[in-house]
Amino acid sequence: MNDPVDSDSDTDERGALSAELTAAHFGGGGLLRKKAASEQTEEEPEKAKSRKELIEELIAKSKLEKRERQNQKEKTHELTEKLDNDWKAIQGLLSHKVPKSERKAEPEKPKPDDYDMTVRQLVFDMKAKPSDKMKSEEEIAKEEQEKLQKLEAERLRRMRGYTEKKEKKPKHISADDLMDGFILEKDDRVMLSYKDGKMNLPEPEDNNLKTGGGENDGVDDDDDKEINDGSDAGDEDDDDGDGEADEDAEGSDEEEEGSDDEDNHSDLDSNEDSEEEDDEVRVKMAKKDKKVKEKVAEEASAQLPFTFDVPESYEDFQSLLCDKPADQQLIVLERIQKCNHPSLADGNKAKLEKLFGFLLDYITDLSEQESPDLQTVDKMIVPLYNLCQMFPEAAADCVRNVLQDIARAVNEEIESKDRASYPALHVLLYFKITGILFPTSDYWHPVVTPAFIVMSQLLSKCPVNSLEDAAAGLFVSSMVLEYVSLSKRFVPEMINFLLGILHLATPRKADVDYVVVPPFKLHGKSVELLLVDCTTDSASWVKSNLPLTSINGLDTEDGTEINHFKLTCIAVCLDLVRRCVDNYGTSPAFKEIFSPIEKVIREYLPRNTYPETIQDLCKNILEDIERCSKKPYSPLVFEKQLPVPVKMYTPRVTPVLDFGKKRAANKEDRERKRLVNKHKREYKSAIREIRRDNEFLAREKLAETMQKDAERKRKLKAIFHDLSTQEGEWKALKRLKMKRK
Repeated sequence: MNDPVDSDSDTDERGALSAELTAAHFGGGGLLRKKAASEQTEEEPEKAKSRKELIEELIAKSKLEKRERQNQKEKTHELTEKLDNDWKAIQGLLSHKVPKSERKAEPEKPKPDDYDMTVRQLVFDMKAKPSDKMKSEEEIAKEEQEKLQKLEAERLRRMRGYTEKKEKKPKHISADDLMDGFILEKDDRVMLSYKDGKMNLPEPEDNNLKTGGGENDGVDDDDDKEINDGSDAGDEDDDDGDGEADEDAEGSDEEEEGSDDEDNHSDLDSNEDSEEEDDEVRVKMAKKDKKVKEKVAEEASAQLPFTFDVPESYEDFQSLLCDKPADQQLIVLERIQKCNHPSLADGNKAKLEKLFGFLLDYITDLSEQESPDLQTVDKMIVPLYNLCQMFPEAAADCVRNVLQDIARAVNEEIESKDRASYPALHVLLYFKITGILFPTSDYWHPVVTPAFIVMSQLLSKCPVNSLEDAAAGLFVSSMVLEYVSLSKRFVPEMINFLLGILHLATPRKADVDYVVVPPFKLHGKSVELLLVDCTTDSASWVKSNLPLTSINGLDTEDGTEINHFKLTCIAVCLDLVRRCVDNYGTSPAFKEIFSPIEKVIREYLPRNTYPETIQDLCKNILEDIERCSKKPYSPLVFEKQLPVPVKMYTPRVTPVLDFGKKRAANKEDRERKRLVNKHKREYKSAIREIRRDNEFLAREKLAETMQKDAERKRKLKAIFHDLSTQEGEWKALKRLKMKRK
């Protein structure tokens, strides 16, 4: 293969068929080649050769030619090697190498800088590939709905016992595969057997007994092993039966005159045993398949449906979520939103707007129970927020209507009793929900502002007569502080309420240096409501959050637990005071706002009897108030006297002369020329005005003359008209007199 081909050795007749070969295989080709007359005369006396002889001569001639070609090839190869050796001998004489001592140092190539390296890296960087088109909100909602519908159809199919067989994908088989590991999955061979002189035909298998991959998903590994063992045993029995049947067939050929009594029917016995074992295996498989189907159906029926319709009434909505854990309730609400997205149908928007009201009422029912499920309420806020983002106007109307009902109830109670009581927990939670759903930093908001007004009214009109009222007031105060955390808005009702709570924790005194604002009083039944009368209870108290369930009422009458609750209320109040100090620390009226609270904490509050946690909190509050009261800088004001400006030199102005106009050299000539030009302008303007006046007077005079001429013509015309009338009458009278005569 590597030997070079000599083009000179190729002949033009290479690849052509010789005459002898053509004559041997194709009968001489008489139509293609005509012999000359002389050749025909010479070949006539010779004896015709047989086909075998012609073939032997052809083979010998082909071998001779092959041997000659091989000899020629060997000679060519020897000459080529000799030429290569001679070239290697003289190759050293042709190449001229410079000695190392005489070689010049080659200049070093400059190293590529950062720019070149970056350019080379960018060449090999992968180009950006086009990404998938971003899907719109309608397309995403459509895909989610189709996905849930498909899952729901599969769940219903499993629940009814219909399962799909998993189709096995054909494996790729190479062309060189010898199929060494080919094994039949199932032996479909039928054993030949007879009974009562008739051949036994195999019964068709019931489709219900066949199990596919999809139906056996719930079967355990042990069950699969038992089924496989049984099938293997059945196959072995079948093999034995086949062997015995073959032997019986041979015996029947040899002994044609054998009687049936002498036959022991061994093949039939083995066949019956194998059939019984097959039936047992089939029964077991049927039972296990039935159990699997029942198990799959139970699991499918226990699963949540994937598609839901929006409930038409609150009772339907409540029945849909009741007796389900909170996680499943969230899944149900999420699937309701996906299956009824506004972009999928025209009426879905109104349905989901109703769903917001149902969910708000459901949260109210959860918090209105004897033991409020606040954890579920907390989880329900997420779908409520999502619905509010989808339909902000409908959500705002719904929440605003609830706040109007609360405000109406509070106002009616104030008008009848001149005071109000704190509402229950399920009502107060609306303020928390409002702060989550809507922005609280706006100057005015259609939902947050009414909620803000109602909370301020509760803090200023609801007296604190019990520990439950104190807990409710602290909750409302925390909501107010959360509302104003960004806007830094000052709320006097909240500051007065916190001062009143601290006043309830101080011992009773006749005179105090601070002022208590209603609904709190200096003296009354509720004074010393939060005063702790046992120091041992203070030592055993552990700081914790204020339980919201205490707003509906305390479930204990134990003195120690009540004292712990009082300490918790005091700690929460002090924590709110600290947050207020941080919030209003830069206010100009900071000292006036917090001076009463500072006096109560420093002089009247029994801090020594409190735990160390509350003492540290009081100490931090006093330090923050003292720090914020001392302003390290003076406010920015305008200076009373303007600063003296820097002395400036009058710039030298050089007049720019217009081309072609003559200018005077000195200032007097320029002034005189300016006055002359001004006189000319004034003279021309005066002449222009006089001409306009003369034209006006001439027009007025002409109009007056024309008016007089018109009046004269009118009078003359009237006179001539009267004269003509009189003349006519006179002529008529004259004719009448002449007739009479």
